[in-house]
Amino acid sequence: MPIINTTDASFENDVLNQEGLVLVDFWAPWCGPCKMISPILDTLEGSLNIVKVNIDEAEQTPENYGVRSVPTLMIFKDGQNVDSKVGIQTKEQIEAWVASFN
Repeated sequence: MPIINTTDASFENDVLNQEGLVLVDFWAPWCGPCKMISPILDTLEGSLNIVKVNIDEAEQTPENYGVRSVPTLMIFKDGQNVDSKVGIQTKEQIEAWVASFN
C-alpha cells in the first residue's frame, strides 16, 4: 500500500476507518528530523499502512491527538490510537515497535 498524505478532512477515512495497523507520521517541511525519518518510512512502504500528516496544512488533527513536536509517530489499530513516539527513530526501532502490535 502506498504512503498516503492525509488532511483534516480525510483523516477519518484514511486512518480511523481502517482495519489493522496504521502508522501515522506527523511532520512538517521545515523539520530536520522529519526529513531524516521520511526515507526510513519509504523503505517500509508496502509492508505497512503509512499515513503522513503535514501539521502546517492539517492543523485540527494534530491538535486532536496532542501533537506538540515533530516528528511524532502514532500507531492506530482498528481506528484506535494505541501508542506514540516522538523524535527520530531508526528503521529497526520502528519495525520492532510496529511488530509489538501485530
